[in-house]
Amino acid sequence: DFKALAFIAKTARTHDDSILTSFANLLEEEGIQLRPSTFLLPELISPAGCWTRRKPDKAETRDIRQGWHLAKAVGKLDIGQCLVISNGTVLAVEAIDGTDATILRGGKLSHGNGAVVVKLSKPTQDLRFDLPSSGCETIETMHRSGATVLALEAGRSLSFDREEMIRLADRYKISIIALTDDDIP
Repeated sequence: DFKALAFIAKTARTHDDSILTSFANLLEEEGIQLRPSTFLLPELISPAGCWTRRKPDKAETRDIRQGWHLAKAVGKLDIGQCLVISNGTVLAVEAIDGTDATILRGGKLSHGNGAVVVKLSKPTQDLRFDLPSSGCETIETMHRSGATVLALEAGRSLSFDREEMIRLADRYKISIIALTDDDIP
């Protein structure tokens, strides 16, 4: 219909977040309310804290802090939700290729010397859609790449099969920590 054609024309050159939000707004104009993706499964929301036996060391904590600020800046540009950092140097930023490819690229550039994966929601993220997510495959990819820490955003990211994620991370000596903006100086 005409509304659909107008919507497509209006959003043809925008990013996925803008398209999803515009589509939700269009539906709401028609009386259809969209709920957050976590409405039926709130247990998928990542809780705050260090989930694993291994805690980030001092250098990794510095990388988490720096990577957090940089990931938020990249998120403002609507580029991606993940970056890989090691010793203060950004090794990879998520693009259209996705999180696993980003982790593998970063791991290759770290030459197996460990790296921190920071995966956050964008500052303007519509929490109804496309929340950053991680699961066992993320941990397996980190293990293959040599990454040692996964830093997630508590309350604004999803973690699938969390118990198995933690079991794998503990086996591979990977730290998983979920923080909020208030935790980052």
